[in-house]
Amino acid sequence: MTPEVTEGSGDDRRISRKTLLKAALVVGTVPLLAGGGVALARDAGTGGRPLAPTPNCDDGDGPTHERIEGPYFKPDSPLRTSLITGSTPGVRLTVSGYVFGRACKPIPGVLLDFWQADTNGAYDMSGYAFRGHQFTDQSGAFTLTTIVPGLYPGRTRHIHVKAQAPGSGILTTQLDFPDEPRNNTDSIFDPALLMNVRAVGSAKEGTFDFVLDVAQDPTDPTDPTDPTDPTDPTDPTDPPTDPPGSTWAAGTLYNAGDRVTYGGVAYRCLQAHSAMAGWEPPNVPALWERG
Repeated sequence: MTPEVTEGSGDDRRISRKTLLKAALVVGTVPLLAGGGVALARDAGTGGRPLAPTPNCDDGDGPTHERIEGPYFKPDSPLRTSLITGSTPGVRLTVSGYVFGRACKPIPGVLLDFWQADTNGAYDMSGYAFRGHQFTDQSGAFTLTTIVPGLYPGRTRHIHVKAQAPGSGILTTQLDFPDEPRNNTDSIFDPALLMNVRAVGSAKEGTFDFVLDVAQDPTDPTDPTDPTDPTDPTDPTDPPTDPPGSTWAAGTLYNAGDRVTYGGVAYRCLQAHSAMAGWEPPNVPALWERG
């Protein structure tokens, strides 16, 4: 598994913080898909002004625009992660990914409301077929089980979504499919909203990560993981309440609950993964918590 490399001008090449964190998040949970970088969806800024990509969470692309809601949205969709049953016609599709804030930290509890056309290109306006909302888990992850939407006049294939972090505004956008002939003629299509999609047998799997206009100051004194916070109950000068089991080392397979030390600080593993250089505990809070 190779993290994405951001290409800049000249020799300015780096692995972005967001990409590294995503790589850490997906270990043991959601497979990375081949074939290009993961698209980002950045919300419009306050007052409709475009949100400039922040240095800590920029993978080299520009800010992503909102997409129109369209005429087929309905509020009060059911809470569910699957929009289909075993008898639903169409090509099975699983979409998974993460929601990040502007400092590349995953956001739990984000409301994601999806709606789409059926395999024939029709929207259900009398009921809630192919409509549903869910919330990201503690790692900021989501998974949607559905089908590949059908085509209807004037549009390419797409899935609509509204994303709202707790206490924040709503991003209305859509997810597009690569290699669709109508991408070239659809005026609403945005290449920045392309999913990574691959075939898995007779089904398809897609991935997409959202980045919302949610401030996340890594030096915020209220951040419980800030090592400079004098009120931090896990201050590195305090002895750990639970003795660590070993010193962190790349190449080691860690399980959830394992304890290590790194730089004299104790950490507890949150997700099973195989450690690698760059994923040291202070760098990947999705995998390790202090204490």
